[in-house]
Amino acid sequence: MIITTITPMTMITPMLDDFLIRAALAGVGLSLATGPLGSFVVWRRMAYFGDATAHAAILGVALALATDLPVTFGTLAVALAMAVTVSTLAARGWAMDTTLGVLAHSALAIGLVAVSFVPGARTDLSAYLFGDILAVSRADLGFIWGGAAVVVALLAWRWQALLTATLNEDLAHASGLHPARERLVLTLALAVVVAVAIKVVGALLIAALLIIPAAAARGLARTPEAMALIATLIGAASSVLGLQLSLWQDTPAGPSIIAAAAVLFTLAAIFGRVGRV
Repeated sequence: MIITTITPMTMITPMLDDFLIRAALAGVGLSLATGPLGSFVVWRRMAYFGDATAHAAILGVALALATDLPVTFGTLAVALAMAVTVSTLAARGWAMDTTLGVLAHSALAIGLVAVSFVPGARTDLSAYLFGDILAVSRADLGFIWGGAAVVVALLAWRWQALLTATLNEDLAHASGLHPARERLVLTLALAVVVAVAIKVVGALLIAALLIIPAAAARGLARTPEAMALIATLIGAASSVLGLQLSLWQDTPAGPSIIAAAAVLFTLAAIFGRVGRV
């Protein structure tokens, strides 16, 4: 008789061979970062900031393909450069609505044009524009969860300082804090999330995954910490429900996740309004 020892790892390994399990884990892992970070994006009204950083990721894809580097490295480098540029211009008093509009759409257009000049680049750009979560590999899963862990650790480390700087910059100065430094923390976190999320929902939908769950959570939470937690749960639920919709109706997975988030936002808005009556 041959006795086979069953360990937790031998049970987990076959599960990770299922592409739907990997996709669900990718969505949940990404939500761990987008929940708290998206809350700050909503509080600080940085939606267009997120768009500009995410759109620049396509230029990073082009550079990565041209230099034979991993796409994640290219997107992270360019997203970080864009985030730092936008943060610097904001600190110098530039009119950010117009500036962000120019930077966001210019970076996206230049990236799309640049990809067409890369010799032998046979890639489906829709995977980078709208995500390809169903093609997430084990290595991608490790990168997503690792990136999310970095973002969560960074935000947890600076949580109180970020809240103070978000509430009132004068109060932050009086408390010995530097609002510019806290803005840089959010900039770094946003760049990491963009690099992590491009495989899941794509450059065009990253900002939606940041904003919609956080906006839905705002009407349901009484404290900043509760809002970050609820936003994380809504993001995770959106990922699972979106994947179910994609499997059921054969719809694109990335847009389906955002559509599920929009439905949950609507329900949260109705529930919040009823709760206040």
